[in-house]
Amino acid sequence: MGQAVKSPAGSSVKWLLSGQNPAESSMKPPRQKLIIENRSGLFDMDWSGLWEYRELLFILVWRDIKVRYKQTAIGVTWVLLQPLITMLLFTAIFGYMAKVPSDGVWYPVFVLSALLPWTYFAQAIARSGESVVVNGRLVGKIYFPRLLLPLAMIVTPLVDFVLSMILLFGLLMYAGIPLTWKVSTLPAFILLAMLTALGLSLFTSALNVKYRDVGHAIPFVVQVWMFASPIVYPVSLVPEQWRWLYGLNPMAGVIEGFRWALLGRAAPDPVVMAESVVVLLIVLIAGIVYFRQMERQFADIL
Repeated sequence: MGQAVKSPAGSSVKWLLSGQNPAESSMKPPRQKLIIENRSGLFDMDWSGLWEYRELLFILVWRDIKVRYKQTAIGVTWVLLQPLITMLLFTAIFGYMAKVPSDGVWYPVFVLSALLPWTYFAQAIARSGESVVVNGRLVGKIYFPRLLLPLAMIVTPLVDFVLSMILLFGLLMYAGIPLTWKVSTLPAFILLAMLTALGLSLFTSALNVKYRDVGHAIPFVVQVWMFASPIVYPVSLVPEQWRWLYGLNPMAGVIEGFRWALLGRAAPDPVVMAESVVVLLIVLIAGIVYFRQMERQFADIL
């Protein structure tokens, strides 16, 4: 008989009980032989362990939520204040001063419909990039699928995102923009944002273990990336001959999808959407491969 468990290094360990007669087994515990088999293959991650340790994922998410709002004066009100203040600033600067077009949509709604998915994405990248380093003591003590650490930081900002959608729906009602069946497609675009954030976080969280400069670079890169995404301006401003290049930004497809689902605009550019999905899949697969190669070194470096 044998039972498979997981070693701290993520290897498959098999306990094989040696054969003994009943009299001997009642006198002393059976001897055990330990066989360690290294995982091989780029995609040979502990996929079954992700489901087995699903409760740990919930604990990590709940812990981060409690820490985030512990000893705050106004608590989750920050979830509404942050996008609201950012929307007002962008409306004043880009909508009224710079006169940036919004394809006929009231500018505050136009900005907020893109700002919310982007805020989720930016928070997920920032938190997940530090996830392995912050939990270094946990990584060095027990075994669990290391992928749970960045994954938990991808899930946590969803709470803020769902709460902030209340602000957006209220603004849509104030602007007299009705919701249609298209709003049912929002989960698909949210999933695209989650997978994009996960693919990138697998790179950044693994790199940050070895090179702590990554943690300092992430906020700057995210800030630059924001202005390379159609948040304060529509994709229609991008010259058509360069639009294929713009589609290499996965968040461009997500933002365009949100505006289509909520504002009743024309369907997103199929070229932009197709390119965004392809780039997303490439980033996600490459992130899994890189994280798989680096996770063997986490305990030693941390």
